[in-house]
Amino acid sequence: MSESCTHNCESCGVGDCHDRIEKVKPNSETEIKKTIAIVSGKGGVGKTFVTSLIAAKLAKDGNKVGILDGDIVGPSIPSCFNIHQSAYGNEQKHIVPASTKSGIKIISSNLLLEHEEDPIIWRGGLVSSLLKQFYTDVAWGELEYLLIDMPPGTSDVTLTAFQSIPLDGIIIVTSPQDLVSLIVKKAINMAKMMNIPILGVIENMSYVLCPKCDEHIEIYGKSRLDEFAKETGLTPLAKLPIRQEVVKLIDGGDAEKIVDLMPEINEVVKLLEK
Repeated sequence: MSESCTHNCESCGVGDCHDRIEKVKPNSETEIKKTIAIVSGKGGVGKTFVTSLIAAKLAKDGNKVGILDGDIVGPSIPSCFNIHQSAYGNEQKHIVPASTKSGIKIISSNLLLEHEEDPIIWRGGLVSSLLKQFYTDVAWGELEYLLIDMPPGTSDVTLTAFQSIPLDGIIIVTSPQDLVSLIVKKAINMAKMMNIPILGVIENMSYVLCPKCDEHIEIYGKSRLDEFAKETGLTPLAKLPIRQEVVKLIDGGDAEKIVDLMPEINEVVKLLEK
């Protein structure tokens, strides 16, 4: 609690209050060099796809990578990597994450369920607590990068992550129609209010590539990423197209195979690796 406050600062997270909240720490089996959150103003813009793509490229470059699926009630990271096994505890009473074919470590609420299709019907406090536990109680080992696939919007869970987890930065994911709304600006302003560095903006589903002539077809309208970046002072990181073969791989749980088909992500990963 701030010296000048008369309320619980953990429920506030604004200004001086946020600065006084102690960040959680990983366990003795974990060493994380950089933690990056992938954020969107609303659902349906491909935030999980972008998280999977960045993770796959980082791993291909030889980095040790983990993904924390922070969308507790709507987890989809495991399906992108065809992960169906359950997480379990080790002798140190830490949670052992699942691993993909290329060694990406994954933890998700889906890995804690008896049946994958079971819903998670929890109130916000429990959801937020589990997200923090995924950071503190999972035996991540040594990671160059931990990516957090955040739930959409500016919910309690997002507030908890911004307050409690030591983030090195966030990446905002949008779609062309999302940029014309106020929703994405709310997410940006939330990060700024809480002093979270914004690494830049990725526009997903920016266009469709014609399979015959490679023409860019802007089915969701003309891109406004560059204009939006100037308006907000943020860095435009990438304009990602829709490729039919990529969609098939993701739907089939082969996220690690999409890297060579999406060279547009390379500059984003170079930025992270610097």
